[in-house]
Amino acid sequence: MGLLSSRISVTRYKVKGSLDGSVHETVYQSLKKRSIPNIEDDGSEAIVGWTSFENPYAPDFEGYSFVFGAHMVFALRVDKKSIPPKLVRKHCAIEVAKRLADSGRSYLSANEKKTIKENVVLTLSRRIPATPNVYDLVWNYQEASVWFFSNLKSANEALETLFIKSFGLQLIRLFPYTTADLIAGLSDRERDLLEKLEQSQSEG
Repeated sequence: MGLLSSRISVTRYKVKGSLDGSVHETVYQSLKKRSIPNIEDDGSEAIVGWTSFENPYAPDFEGYSFVFGAHMVFALRVDKKSIPPKLVRKHCAIEVAKRLADSGRSYLSANEKKTIKENVVLTLSRRIPATPNVYDLVWNYQEASVWFFSNLKSANEALETLFIKSFGLQLIRLFPYTTADLIAGLSDRERDLLEKLEQSQSEG
């Protein structure tokens, strides 16, 4: 789901930490370094990287094209491969039959069947193209805030992991309780009460 979609889901974050040197140049170099790789025949189940907001299928951050006024706008892209179980079973059955015919045996061991399945999955993973999923984000560096246009748990976890790897900055997801802790200037006693309230709400 994207920034210009008619239906928007947003997760808000507070950015903890700061960048050294030129902010735009540091972000540019980090985006280039961890941009989504263009590898269609990769055997990985999922590939994660940064991509352009305007052209998510051909990442290009040249000329600070991700800068829009006081904001930096780019996207997280997750390319996932999904292999239908029936397809795996079909190719495993074909390979087992071939192995039995070649060896003249009447059965295969559990380890042999396991190896066959692993090889089948790897081969199919290299043949099947990945499905791209693009999630836009808006980063206001001066306000240390990020708006991420997805509420999917897997997408948010991928963002949080890649963000700290790329920029060395931690994202703190803004729930009502974390927002109160960050902006309300709570005392230690008030923070303890807030944590207890949050725990009671999650247990309920």
